[in-house]
Amino acid sequence: MRYNCLMAVYTEINKSELSSFLTLYNIEEIIKFTGIKEGVENSNFLLESNESKYILTIFEKRTNENDLPYFFNLMNHLNDNKIKCPQVIEDKSGKLYNFIKGKPAVVTSFLEGMSIKKIAPKHCGELGTNLAKFHLASNKLDIKRDNALGIKDLNKLVDAINKLDLKEHKDLLNVINSEYNYLKNEIFFDLPSGIIHADLFPDNVFFINDQLSGIIDFYFACNDYYAYELAICINAWCFEGNNEFNISKAKSFLNQYNSIRQISEEELKFLPILARAAALRFLLTRLYDKIHHNEDYLVSSKDPQEYYEKLRFHQTVKNVSEYGL
Repeated sequence: MRYNCLMAVYTEINKSELSSFLTLYNIEEIIKFTGIKEGVENSNFLLESNESKYILTIFEKRTNENDLPYFFNLMNHLNDNKIKCPQVIEDKSGKLYNFIKGKPAVVTSFLEGMSIKKIAPKHCGELGTNLAKFHLASNKLDIKRDNALGIKDLNKLVDAINKLDLKEHKDLLNVINSEYNYLKNEIFFDLPSGIIHADLFPDNVFFINDQLSGIIDFYFACNDYYAYELAICINAWCFEGNNEFNISKAKSFLNQYNSIRQISEEELKFLPILARAAALRFLLTRLYDKIHHNEDYLVSSKDPQEYYEKLRFHQTVKNVSEYGL
């Protein structure tokens, strides 16, 4: 299973600290807790009792505490609308989160399933169906959070990269700046928008017997273009290990999404541009994180070259039909 890991990534806790924290909750006795190695932003632990399993998430410095109610209300709203994701457990006084070792922390329900290692078109279709239901359900929730890593703020990422001493990445920097200069003149358009997950990579989506069983890690969720979410998913799900585009995966994903929530003509028109913007966003953040990676962390930094190659592909796309629609 996904949670068979050795220790926490950033913040370690002991049995006494955990027991003290859990006195705030009406949760049965925890007989085992295990740190989860997967994850980049926060520290996660699997809590096990004789009856149930829970996840404890400790939020690290990159997560703004003021954003937590947005994430938690979204997760519980989706659960109420039969979109499978972790349920946030309220404490005895009805609060959605508390503090441990001076950091915000939340307890959520445990989702069964595993992330898919060998993605097939049928898995992309399952993602498309459930993502469309997610977008429709979240549209009923009146909350707002800007996408700090979205299209309109790409300049902040580009500026941060340009300020670094990256002589060994000179050619890559030239590509980044050239692409950004192109996109900034193309991305100011009015498209359907609402709440998106914004980080729907395969390790954040669980399956049981090839059927999607749940979505996790909502801590990049925000308000943005629905089509931008489609672009992120195309990048994350529809390429092979050698970064070759798989049109069958994209076709299954987009067609199944479109069968639940119809993609507008304007969204289709701008999808290739949005795919380029999404590829650039992850190229930038991966490059930044690679340079600033702390070797003491158990998680390894992800290769920015992957998104450079995906960006190169999207630059060749002339029409949305090349994505399978």
